[in-house]
Amino acid sequence: MAITLAVKASIEMHCMSVDRITLDANILIYAIDKDANCKQEQAVELIEKCARTCDCVLTSQTLAEFYFAATRKGKVSTSEAKQQIADWQLLFPTILPSIRTVNYAMNAVEEHSLSFWDAMLWSVANENAVKRLYSEDFQPGVVLKGVEFINPFL
Repeated sequence: MAITLAVKASIEMHCMSVDRITLDANILIYAIDKDANCKQEQAVELIEKCARTCDCVLTSQTLAEFYFAATRKGKVSTSEAKQQIADWQLLFPTILPSIRTVNYAMNAVEEHSLSFWDAMLWSVANENAVKRLYSEDFQPGVVLKGVEFINPFL
């Protein structure tokens, strides 16, 4: 899934979406997992669609989780994982947690029964005006403070 700068420039010319979206690490892992079959195809298709919309961002947490899970599970080597992350960083801006992110995440754990790391992902997304978060880890269709959770595999 290596992306050249020329391809990135071509994709940026065809921006269509105004809603900011983000992807959870499970989407990225399925995209490189040859054993995921149908989910791999769906994940690759979603990532390609996100690249064409041009308002997809990735969180630093998502990239870190991808690296950890993909290398720990032996899906790719550490150098392949680093290269894949570099390719995604060419396609999508990376958003970072703020000083308040942890506090918002802890509140979301208490108020909405999210796991802490899911709450962190949601909190960073929320702080960065993300409207749709694609993941199979959240209850699909739920909208939490303007962020809709979408499971692309349903």
